[in-house]
Amino acid sequence: MDHSPDKSADVTMHPLRGGDVATDTKPGAKSAKSVTIKKGARITGAARDKLAAELRKKYEKGQSIRALAEGTGRSYGFVHRLLLDAEVPLRGRGGATRTKKK
Repeated sequence: MDHSPDKSADVTMHPLRGGDVATDTKPGAKSAKSVTIKKGARITGAARDKLAAELRKKYEKGQSIRALAEGTGRSYGFVHRLLLDAEVPLRGRGGATRTKKK
């Protein structure tokens, strides 16, 4: 089994404490900062803190957790947990409120 990196893949490896994280840039993305993290890749240490800070800024500017998850290629639960770990105050649920009929 050949463990050498695939030269045709558009993947870069970023060294982290405790391991590597593979990222894949989105083709045709609007900005160079738009990065999709490989599904299931562990994000730890400084990279996790940096991602949490970036997502915090976007969330505080009004993006939804669902939009952030889609933009990073991670699950809703991952983004939600990352924001909670970063002690970001989460917004309440949207939609119309229901009132009791009189």
